Amino acid sequence: MWIRKAGWIFLIAVAAEIAGIMAMGSWIGGWPTFGLLLIGAALGGLLVQTEGRKSWNEARSLMQEGRPPGPAVLNGLCVVAGGILLVVPGFLSDIVGLTLLLPFTRPLYKGYLYLWLERRFRSGSIRVFRGPHGPS
Repeated sequence: MWIRKAGWIFLIAVAAEIAGIMAMGSWIGGWPTFGLLLIGAALGGLLVQTEGRKSWNEARSLMQEGRPPGPAVLNGLCVVAGGILLVVPGFLSDIVGLTLLLPFTRPLYKGYLYLWLERRFRSGSIRVFRGPHGPS
């Protein structure tokens, strides 16, 4: 069921990206549109590096203090998702990707991600198992 829904969402997103690229191309021309897509990917790559490094350092320091790294992990997930969206060619995905990477807009996504994860844990559709190296 969810695979079919995800497939439709994917098709709609691809169609929207193609329409956005074509509209921008007819508005400012093909080469400038291509240049904007490359600039967005390059700037996104720089943001992924800096924000990813911050998330990693935050998670590491929380673990060294013996505290759970939950908020830092959610930050990291948002940074990874934002980076993936910036690699995908298109302006809509770039906008969403940038908002996932910017520290002042990321909390919007983190709240939804937290609620989604909480529902999954409570329903039992996500389970956590201790590995062989965890405490007994």
